[in-house]
Amino acid sequence: MFPETKEGPKMITSLTAERLGKLPVRTDVRTLSLARYIDRAELPTPPATFDETTHVEDWPMYANDRIGDCTIAAAGHMIEAWTAAGQGRAVEVPESAVLAAFDVVKQVDPATGEAGAVVLDVLRFWRASGIARHRIGAYARVSVHDHELVRSAAWLFGGLYLGLQMPVSAQRQQTWSWSGSLTGPDAPGSWGGHAVDIVRYGTETLTAVTWGRLQELTWPFLDRYCDEAYCILSVDFLDGDLAPNGFDLEALKADLALITA
Repeated sequence: MFPETKEGPKMITSLTAERLGKLPVRTDVRTLSLARYIDRAELPTPPATFDETTHVEDWPMYANDRIGDCTIAAAGHMIEAWTAAGQGRAVEVPESAVLAAFDVVKQVDPATGEAGAVVLDVLRFWRASGIARHRIGAYARVSVHDHELVRSAAWLFGGLYLGLQMPVSAQRQQTWSWSGSLTGPDAPGSWGGHAVDIVRYGTETLTAVTWGRLQELTWPFLDRYCDEAYCILSVDFLDGDLAPNGFDLEALKADLALITA
């Protein structure tokens, strides 16, 4: 278990300040898969723990207490974590930029009548147009059931962008955990779809950013409720000549050129 945050342990007691907003997964055969570009024999062993929160003092809500913009809020949190790790100082994306991006990608969820967004739409927009001038170079799907790959992806690329099918039971949990059931309040998606940024992991839990705070979840929760996960590669990473050992950057560039030509 990680140390308590400066706010101390927190039970969720009110849902009025917590919106979701991730719409169902859209499948696209052109989506790149990280496993294709990984050589397990050469890939460095990921550390047992990873923490990208050291230089971040505040995680903005980004209006996710009012509207279902979690998919863009998660992108804003990733930018904050990347800049904190790379520059020693977090760059906080303005809420206005988050809202502007959400206005472009949002759709009305037929199940709730509220606005939300499809993760692939967000990733494509982020790559093509940027969010507050922060563009990504590519994104690759990660199998969440391969925990070694999850750790490697989070460590090598500075976190993970997750889509979750949230159960109602998570509303009252301090740490999001799987009870052993997938029915009733534990049913995937019984609360709705949500997007978060993973910024930390350990042997027992991972830590996501959501609703302006750090939120722990267990590995079994990830296995049962995560329906999509992506590592995000920055433009700087793609434009450089260096890549992590065991990662085929040239093959990724070639495939990326084919699907975006």
